[in-house]
Amino acid sequence: MSSVALTAVLAALPALAGQPLPYQDGTVRLAGYVARPAAVQGTVPGVLVIHQWMGLTDHERHTADHLAELGYVAVAADIFGEGVRPRDMQEAAAQATLYKSDRALYRQRIKAGLDALKAQPGVDPSRLAVIGFCFGGTGAIEAARAGLPVRGVVSFHGGLDFTPDPKAAPITAKMLICHGADDPFVPPKDVAAFQDDMRRLKADYVFVAYSGAVHAFTQKEAGDDPAKGMAYNEAAARRSWQHMKDFFAELF
Repeated sequence: MSSVALTAVLAALPALAGQPLPYQDGTVRLAGYVARPAAVQGTVPGVLVIHQWMGLTDHERHTADHLAELGYVAVAADIFGEGVRPRDMQEAAAQATLYKSDRALYRQRIKAGLDALKAQPGVDPSRLAVIGFCFGGTGAIEAARAGLPVRGVVSFHGGLDFTPDPKAAPITAKMLICHGADDPFVPPKDVAAFQDDMRRLKADYVFVAYSGAVHAFTQKEAGDDPAKGMAYNEAAARRSWQHMKDFFAELF
C-alpha cells in the first residue's frame, strides 16, 4: 500500500480517545499511548499492545481504545523508540530484524512497556496480558517464553520462528495464537515446530487458524489483495477479536 493510500485509511479511522504516554527503557526514550475505561471502580486488568513492524501507529492506538471500551487499561507500547518510525517496508524490515535477532533486547523493551502499564492508575498488576500484531505477535509470544509477569498473551498473525532453548522453563502464561491458515510468511514447518515446542514447555495454548486468511489479516492498512501475502480479512479479524475477548473473560 502506498503512503498516500495509508494516510487516507488512517484519516478515515475514528478519533482517538486516549493520550500519549512517554516512558523509558533505561536512557532510551519511548513514546507510547494509553487508553483507560470511562469509569473505573477499584482496579482492572491491564493489556499491553505491541505494534507491527511499521512501529506504533493508529492501528495500535485504536486497538488500545477498543480495549478500554471493554473495561481494560491498555498501553500501546513503543518498541523502536521515540521518533523511530519506519518510512517504508525496507526500513520496517531492518527495525524488526534488529529485535528479532536480539530477543534479549526485545524482551527488555516489552518489560519496559509492562512496567509503564503497571504504573498506570487503576491497573491491577496481578492481572496483565500482552497482545501483538505481526512483529508484535512474535513479541507477545516472547513475553510468555521469557516468563514475564503476565497471565496470558495473544498473537495476531505473529511470526512463530524461534531458537529452541533446551534450558527454558515451562511456560506459565496462557496463550492464544490467532493465525492465518494461508499465511505465506509462516510456513507449515514453523507452525509444526512451534506446536512441538509448546508441548515440550507444557504450555496452555490455543491455536486458531482462519481459513483464507494471510498475513496481517486484522489490518485494513494491508489492503485487500491476498496474492501479496498480506491482506485484511474481515471475517478473520472479527473472529479473532471475539476469540481474544473470550480468552480474556476466562483469563481474568
